[in-house]
Amino acid sequence: MIAPEVDPDDPKPARDWQEALGEAGVTERAALPVSPALRKPPVAARPAGNGNLYEARASVHNKRIDGPFRRFKWLVMFVTLTIYYVTPWIRWDRGPYAPDQAVLINLANRRFYMFDIEIWPHEFYFVAGMLIMAGIGLFLVTSAVGRAWCGYACPQTVWTDLFQHIDRFIDGDRNARARLDKAPWSPAKFARRLGKWTIYLIISLLTGGAWILYFADAPTLFADFFALNADPLAYMTVAILTGTTFWLGGFMREQVCIYMCPWPRIQGAMIDENSLIVTYKDWRGEQRGSLKKALKEPEKYGDCIDCRECVAVCPTGIDIREGQQIGCITCALCIDACDRVMQDIGRPRGLIDYATLDQCEAEAGGAEATPAWMALLRPRTFIYFGIWGAIGLAMLFALGTRSHTDLTVSPDRNPPYMLMKDGSVRNAYTLRLRNMEARPRDMEVALIGLPDGAVMWTDRIGSDAAAAVQTIKVPADETRVVRTYVTIPAGTSADRFTFQLTSLDEQREQDLAETTFNTPGGN
Repeated sequence: MIAPEVDPDDPKPARDWQEALGEAGVTERAALPVSPALRKPPVAARPAGNGNLYEARASVHNKRIDGPFRRFKWLVMFVTLTIYYVTPWIRWDRGPYAPDQAVLINLANRRFYMFDIEIWPHEFYFVAGMLIMAGIGLFLVTSAVGRAWCGYACPQTVWTDLFQHIDRFIDGDRNARARLDKAPWSPAKFARRLGKWTIYLIISLLTGGAWILYFADAPTLFADFFALNADPLAYMTVAILTGTTFWLGGFMREQVCIYMCPWPRIQGAMIDENSLIVTYKDWRGEQRGSLKKALKEPEKYGDCIDCRECVAVCPTGIDIREGQQIGCITCALCIDACDRVMQDIGRPRGLIDYATLDQCEAEAGGAEATPAWMALLRPRTFIYFGIWGAIGLAMLFALGTRSHTDLTVSPDRNPPYMLMKDGSVRNAYTLRLRNMEARPRDMEVALIGLPDGAVMWTDRIGSDAAAAVQTIKVPADETRVVRTYVTIPAGTSADRFTFQLTSLDEQREQDLAETTFNTPGGN
């Protein structure tokens, strides 16, 4: 049986229901008389304020709770923090010519590595595709199960949850933290605060330090950082991220979710009467009354015994019984708390539960409760999932079929051509040969569409070795810039032609680049 805690500033009774259990001889799991369905009375108007535009923040000291949703939050926290802190240290063998860090954003060389995937600057559409998938995935989750992202996987939620557990470890559970907040400063309070804030700072420093490891070789940067040999930008980035994590996760907490984050306002447009949300079933819970009153007059009071456990465990301090509000991040800890109370007093679980507004209306009218997962089977969910999946499949297809050889050509504009003393005409071009393999490759450049006798040479292959086909070695995972000269014989003409690039390996990948040839009186 759970033992409710009492907020010393809360005028509402929260301790008599357990006493009433003993007085009435009701044991754990024993069934109390089930009240008829009563609709929730109108909520009394809030008292007039003092004229201030903003209400002062009341510290939130949420109570520890155990249950399926709390355990799921533990799992998500463990997985997300492990991914964030460990990923830069994972090694991935790409051969001797490429970095061996599994996930690396190499800004210096303009590359993005993710295990076997390598994204080049001209392939940024893959990054755009991943961002679009992330956005549509967020729409999908929100339309299906409300703000589940906010409640479980949002970085602000994860780090705030971590810091709240540190509060609990250092200062005690809810009532102990509330008493310590109100207590005058003393050596003991100062020591507790200093110890807690030091742990905050260490976690924040690790958070900022882990972030920069994604942008350089992790072991090397780690050693350089503490040897004071790292780039100043690395120290600036760590300082900014350490400060923001320390302040947002340690002190602002629910204020970020309620006031700073735009997502609670946006998600309102994506939730409808068929979206699963954390809901208080007022027709079952109202009229509220203490357990003693419910035992004496079961026909008058609902299942809610006003123990306020749902408020005590809420990380943002809201009362879900007042209906949906911007402070609800759909973490479902109130469901865990309420289900335990219902179990102790012998009432059915689900007074607070995941449900849609349509399901709630049907249940209030006497219909059988519908399984929550049924709400996911609707056209809107399938449409979002279909779009999300189609983009993912298109990206996988593009990754699987892309060429690792690329050629771009830029003709000289000034001068557009040169007339040689033997009557031949020469044009100059800048060729960029891209080798996207993690090994050096020989590549063949050929002229297609020019008159017979047309030849080319480069800044490294002299005119004495001019030919219609040249072989150029391109280093691993690099773009080689080659200055190229093309000549056509006297008495011939040309307009458009093509450079053909072919890799001289077992893949025999090709790429074509069409360009123009300028002549006197022509283009």
